[in-house]
Amino acid sequence: MMTPNIGDNIVVQSYKHDETLHRIWANATVIDISDDQIILSNKRTKVIEANGRFWYTKEPSVTWFFKHRWYNIIGIIRPTGIFYYCNIASPYVIDEEALKYIDYDLDVKVSPEYAYTILDRKEYNSHKVKMDYSTDLKRILETELESLKTMIKAKAGPFKEGIVLKYYHNYEALGIQKDD
Repeated sequence: MMTPNIGDNIVVQSYKHDETLHRIWANATVIDISDDQIILSNKRTKVIEANGRFWYTKEPSVTWFFKHRWYNIIGIIRPTGIFYYCNIASPYVIDEEALKYIDYDLDVKVSPEYAYTILDRKEYNSHKVKMDYSTDLKRILETELESLKTMIKAKAGPFKEGIVLKYYHNYEALGIQKDD
């Protein structure tokens, strides 16, 4: 397993439960790393879909990936405030190629006022049958969704006031942004 350093640029790859590639972020910069998490940042980075189509992110962001939690959290910086997009997903792994995780469809969109909406429940329900999610996996995903909602309500972790901008300023201070 590769261990990146602060300032390193890495690729992020998202998969589905059946091991098919879902999406690739061509570039993200490591801005913090610990035994439990890695925090990445980017702006205007190329995102490649499984079908080969690509697009570029519009806003700068800071993303938390966890080694022991079944979600990741993206803080998106917009002129109207910090928005969050949270993916219910496997803990990450890193190899020589990329940071990788499995996306389990359920997403949580959070406004600057911390109001949240659960997205893609139909896709999750379809995939849990089609890809035969185990009873244990379904229990983990639902439990982690509840844990994420609790964190949002408490404004804890990545939802703490000012934390996204703090990390983004650290990213800018690195002065090595190489986003596509």
